[in-house]
Amino acid sequence: MAEVVWTTVALATLTTLILLVIAAPLAWWLARGKSWWTEAVAALVSLPIVLPPTVLGFYVLIALGPNSPLMALLHPFGVRTLAFTFSGLLIGSVIYSLPFAVQPLRNAFQSIGARPLEAAATLRASPFDAFVSVGLPLARRGFVTAAVLVFAHTVGEFGVVLMIGGGIPGKTEVVSIRIYQLVEALQFGEAHKLAAALTAFAFVVLFALLLLDRRATAERS
Repeated sequence: MAEVVWTTVALATLTTLILLVIAAPLAWWLARGKSWWTEAVAALVSLPIVLPPTVLGFYVLIALGPNSPLMALLHPFGVRTLAFTFSGLLIGSVIYSLPFAVQPLRNAFQSIGARPLEAAATLRASPFDAFVSVGLPLARRGFVTAAVLVFAHTVGEFGVVLMIGGGIPGKTEVVSIRIYQLVEALQFGEAHKLAAALTAFAFVVLFALLLLDRRATAERS
């Protein structure tokens, strides 16, 4: 069981760190963009929210398989496939949880308003300087929300991790997969313990987010 928990925590932690780095500039661009294709990109980023996880997992599995054009680029380096590996599972988790990082950050950047950026521009700050010195510090609550959502969402993943990782013990087996396997084996007592732990975890996460939102609203009043 310790291996399963460790794999789950490692997957959630790495997914969160990677997405905070990737999502920040993307969310900044989406928050500042005004063209119609900005929303087209936003819709593409949000696609994992409405797509069934098995559909997304299937296409990622094909992309990471040995016969895909993407993996053909890695064949000279001795990498034939990333399917059913922890690295492949991490890639799938990053794609699946992307909107849960981008949307809170986009909302945080949009809430900054134009005035701080105009002030930065009068000081001859470049767009990158404005992003680093104005956008990132003022969006810190968005980063907290994004980090918590991504971590919790990754812990609860099932369809994507099952399709890409297959639940290999010691490599790609996470808590959600273990619950499924315990139910299949009719070990309902053990399954109940894990399911109850995930339920409690989800409640704590949501409660913490609501408290953060309430505090932010009170400070703005």
